Amino acid sequence: MEALESCLSAAPSHDAVVNLGDIVGYGASPNEVTARARELGGTFVRGNHDKVVAGLDDVESFNPVAGLAALWNRGQLTPENMDWLRALPQGPVSIAELPGVQFVHGAPHDEDQYVVTLQEAILPLAESEIGVTFFGHTHIQGLFFLRNGIAEGGNPEYASIGNNDNFDFALETGASYMINPGSVGQPRDGDWRAAFAVFDSESRVVTFCRVPYDLRIAQEKIIAANLPQRLATRLAAGR
Repeated sequence: MEALESCLSAAPSHDAVVNLGDIVGYGASPNEVTARARELGGTFVRGNHDKVVAGLDDVESFNPVAGLAALWNRGQLTPENMDWLRALPQGPVSIAELPGVQFVHGAPHDEDQYVVTLQEAILPLAESEIGVTFFGHTHIQGLFFLRNGIAEGGNPEYASIGNNDNFDFALETGASYMINPGSVGQPRDGDWRAAFAVFDSESRVVTFCRVPYDLRIAQEKIIAANLPQRLATRLAAGR
């Protein structure tokens, strides 16, 4: 919850909010985060943790730490929040005002696929008829693109490791992109700060953002809830 509020405070003015999945599943504030997401509105795509917490998928697909957290989250959610979570749409999802852009959790053809490496990104990039795909799932901020038959990848470079930071990336006409805005609640790219991105559809510039938040309070809530301690300690490492 602390990371989410920090991101919302730091985000510039925008026309729409898009969530790429995993609203719940790890942290100790599932009802608060879900209620805040519902209040914000916007466009949502379900994540694999959303599915398991909502009972739409088996917890056996998770490692023990993630499974314990998912079951704890399932037991905490109010009926109203659970019903809302269960109704989240499967990606790809699109917005009428944004032609040529789609939103998924894992990959366009498989919502549960992890796209971590350039090799894993080549097929979705080559097969997709949509030029820009925003995806989540990996908790790793960055992008992949295919231009003139050549695939490349990249990650934002920030000037600091503890402050608010932005990194702009301009999209080129004729190239296909898979863009991961990163994770608000549990980054895994070695940067502890909450991550998100802003897309200016007119200038076609993606601004990657990192925002510090009260890490200690988030950790204390996880420990107080008797969730696996690993979920608290990994926040500081961004892993």
